[in-house]
Amino acid sequence: MTDDGEDTLAAYADTAVRETRDDGADRVVCHVDMDCFYASCERLRHPDLAGEPVVVGMGYEPGESIGAVATASYEARAFGVDSAMPISEALELLPRRADADPDDPDAPDPAETGRYVPVDLDFYEEVASEVKAVLRDCADTRREVSIDEAYLDVTDRTSWAVAGDDPDDPPPSGAAGPSEARTLAEGYARHVKDRIEREAGVPASVGVAPNMSAAKVASDADKPDGLVVVPPGSVAEFLAPLPTADVHGVGPVTEETLADLGIETAGDLAAAGRDRLAEELGERGPELSRRAAGDDDREVTPTGLPKSLSRESALPTTADEATKRETVTALAADVARRARERGCLYRTIGIKAVEPPFDVNTRARSLPGPVDDPDLVEEVALDLLGEFDETRVRKLGVRVSKLDFAETDQATLGGFEAAGDDGDRERRSGRERGGAGDGGKLTDWVDGPPDRGDGEEPTAERDRRDADEGQASLGDWG
Repeated sequence: MTDDGEDTLAAYADTAVRETRDDGADRVVCHVDMDCFYASCERLRHPDLAGEPVVVGMGYEPGESIGAVATASYEARAFGVDSAMPISEALELLPRRADADPDDPDAPDPAETGRYVPVDLDFYEEVASEVKAVLRDCADTRREVSIDEAYLDVTDRTSWAVAGDDPDDPPPSGAAGPSEARTLAEGYARHVKDRIEREAGVPASVGVAPNMSAAKVASDADKPDGLVVVPPGSVAEFLAPLPTADVHGVGPVTEETLADLGIETAGDLAAAGRDRLAEELGERGPELSRRAAGDDDREVTPTGLPKSLSRESALPTTADEATKRETVTALAADVARRARERGCLYRTIGIKAVEPPFDVNTRARSLPGPVDDPDLVEEVALDLLGEFDETRVRKLGVRVSKLDFAETDQATLGGFEAAGDDGDRERRSGRERGGAGDGGKLTDWVDGPPDRGDGEEPTAERDRRDADEGQASLGDWG
């Protein structure tokens, strides 16, 4: 169907829903998941990357030997490259195209090489803002989970009524999910999906179901560029044959525990004794069993206010003191600007310095009360940076935290020095890779809501699961 046809169908669904749905109708939830988002963004501005194995990451640039994969396109995954993989391992599986010299008999075969692109968060944010603009226009109730993932409650925009019951109904086109019936909900979801690609230029997979967890599973069921619809009454049947790892909220550790109990599929989990699950997994056990049975009554709620605002920037490990100070000055100005735009004050100012290979150091200083003072952010950040003047660093960041969104008078700065430092002894060392290993991760120090609130598994399991899904999150920088 043409774009005009899809828009006509969406308008039809928006009108028809008021006539076909009663007060007890099932909720319509869409889970929108951008496909290999960073790689899709790079293909948007570099069309020659289309169809190529693309790896977005850090650490393969001249002079750098250690880094991590942020995301790998599906073509790159075919070679075994995964998100959060050390860049050295990725290069062994998929050498760089730039190293494929046809005159060198020892060079890799060009057909078995990939295109490596450095992470560019600023550009990804720009594309993400265009996606979010579409989502805001298509749903009044949204939960933006990350830069590339969101839940939409579109119950007020469409319904589960079957299109085509009336001869005048325009039947939707495209793939149906587990049911062959073409619903108005499917037509509206396709409208959302097509608008994202048309207006933001990147593909998305969309799952539609009567609850959040089923919609999440549906969006993963036909990647990339998929649309899977799970109507009411078919959720349990849709989930039953899937492995437990596909149940929303089950991470690798929980998957292993369930396997030890002889529970291999969602159907097994749904039928398992919930008292036994509670003994093994605590209160999460029965909840996961209910989700596996298609029972999830959570509402889509907007993401809460952020706990902090931050900005980071990678730089060569050869950067001198002047370059580091210039970088921190720019980061401080940007963070302070964003805090002012959001109308919030802050009580703590901090920096992050990542030493090679991935030793993450944070330093922070508390203020006597909430302030809005860009000059102070720069002053404190540069002062804290002084500890790293003689240190090689690969990344620097500035953060303001303990945010106050209330309309209050900001504290005076009298006695500021007496407020003291928070975290001057704090040091976190670890592999800075999202989803693998211990210690610091790509997600350790980014903007974010107080919690995801979408019923996810504990953080350690979620990090590992997110890596398996193909993209190491660099945080929600919206």
